[in-house]
Amino acid sequence: MSTFVLIHGAWHGGWCWSRVAPWLRAAGHEVHTPTLAGMGEHAHLASKQITLDTHVEDVVSYLETYELKDVVLVGHSYGCPIITWAADRLDGSGRIGRLVYLDGSVPNDGDGWFSSNKPEQVAARNKAAQDSGGLTIPCPDAAAFGLTDPADIAWVARRLRPHPYGCYLSTQRLPNLTAGRGIKLLPRTYIDCIKPFYSDFNGTKDRVKADPSWMYVTIDTGHDAMVSAPEELTRLLMA
Repeated sequence: MSTFVLIHGAWHGGWCWSRVAPWLRAAGHEVHTPTLAGMGEHAHLASKQITLDTHVEDVVSYLETYELKDVVLVGHSYGCPIITWAADRLDGSGRIGRLVYLDGSVPNDGDGWFSSNKPEQVAARNKAAQDSGGLTIPCPDAAAFGLTDPADIAWVARRLRPHPYGCYLSTQRLPNLTAGRGIKLLPRTYIDCIKPFYSDFNGTKDRVKADPSWMYVTIDTGHDAMVSAPEELTRLLMA
């Protein structure tokens, strides 16, 4: 049986995996769903000091504190670059056995969260953050995550929280990837949510599909697949 550590995306929290985690546990797997700093149930602790580095350290510290080994580390959307940077820091530690990217970007050295956004998106998010005095980026409409069922939209909308703006301003280095190690030495799966289309994340999906070192699969649902298609997503994760 495997150990899964599931990392949520922007504006979400560990709560978003609550429909997937029971299926994985019922199959005998160990499942962890941490919430990143200043998000989800920790939203009341949001501060301008929270950056990408904070969230990367959240993941690294979680794996080290619980002494987890050979985990399947899954990132959704914003969580995809977070697991990439965490894997780079943990290179050679044996803590990660496979990386799974669920409909997000795969960053290059020196990238930030904003790197996967189009210029107009960057400008809009920077402007929106000013309404909070530069503390957070406000939540989008829950339907923007590819959800179509009114009950799902309402369920997600109640739980979304503004995202710490400092994460949008910072960048990260990938020294081990640059040296030919890091995620290049790990098995990697990309799960592309194709209905409805959410984003190509500045060509990430085409790059992954063209690279034989990746396992590329699709799921016929929207961006928040853990909400709209939990059973199908669970099957892909276990595979």
